[in-house]
Amino acid sequence: MSASQTASPDWIYKLDPYTPGKPPEEVERELGITGVIKLASNENPYGPSPAAIAAMEAAARRVHLYPDAAGYALRQAISAAFAVPAEEVLLGNGSAEIIKQLVVAFCSADDHAVISEFAFIAYKVSLDTFGVPTTVVPSLNFGHDLQAMAAACTDKTRLLFVANPNNPTGTHLSHAALEAFLRAVPEHVLVVLDEAYIEYRADGSAPTGLDLRALRHNLVVTRTFSKAYALAGLRIGFAFAPAYVAERFNRSRDAFNTNMVAQEAAIASLADAGHLHTSTAKTRAVLADFSDKLTALGIGFVPSHGNFLLIDAPMGGKTLFDALLREGVITRPLGPYNMPKHLRISIGTAEEMERCAAALARVWKPA
Repeated sequence: MSASQTASPDWIYKLDPYTPGKPPEEVERELGITGVIKLASNENPYGPSPAAIAAMEAAARRVHLYPDAAGYALRQAISAAFAVPAEEVLLGNGSAEIIKQLVVAFCSADDHAVISEFAFIAYKVSLDTFGVPTTVVPSLNFGHDLQAMAAACTDKTRLLFVANPNNPTGTHLSHAALEAFLRAVPEHVLVVLDEAYIEYRADGSAPTGLDLRALRHNLVVTRTFSKAYALAGLRIGFAFAPAYVAERFNRSRDAFNTNMVAQEAAIASLADAGHLHTSTAKTRAVLADFSDKLTALGIGFVPSHGNFLLIDAPMGGKTLFDALLREGVITRPLGPYNMPKHLRISIGTAEEMERCAAALARVWKPA
């Protein structure tokens, strides 16, 4: 650092900035190719509801005004859709902001948190940002070892994060396993159940985190409009939390943390259940077909309950990523997750996955 640079605390240099999936335009410029497809960020390739698009267009005429800082209309819509009191609904700039603000509201460097290995990297990044001592419990079959996570809690533990389905592995925890786990975790620990991909489960009628709220008071269930609702570019997430958690959350969040266009699009999306059902059903069908193609190619993968697949990459995840990139297919290497022999591939349209499978057939090198 030169003498003219203002110093930062030591911990800032230990943080690894989040690396998003490469945009197709960047790859096309770098490699001089066209027609690049992006299968890196678990986006919904079918786009948002037509009703949401109309709501965005209408809201665009009012963006000279600040949004409703409390998100009243959206919280009321979420309350009605999920039968949860509006005062127990949190809104965020994506569910990632909600995760970070929960750390702000409940943790300090004197406290403790528990997360799972191979779980969504935002948990660790947020906890590290605020210097919260964290126990990372080794993964069990690419998922959460719930028994070990409960045992890792101490008197200082304030937060425990569980993703279901889990990103980037796609694993899923049964309702019975979660119920037993929530009974085992000490009552003073605030458990955050991240359900960003819950809409992609094959059985939409199966219990979710909402059905566990009566079991445990200290439970937050996070959701997002970025994935199944296809509003990733608007950054809008939500959560269900005890009223006391909501009150503390709202003390520390930014005043206008969700924008007007996002709020209106989310309200319209909730009202169009048919679009949600159709797009998630398409994704599940394409996931099944792509899984069959991988099996035929002799490529191993973890069965997924999300809109992505974690595949084995004996040649090295980064090596396979680079090879697919030259084929015009953007995927996600998992170096930040300490998974150098794996690659995550998002599920796009049937045509995109045909291209991906053909590219894999050309570049795949078994161990």
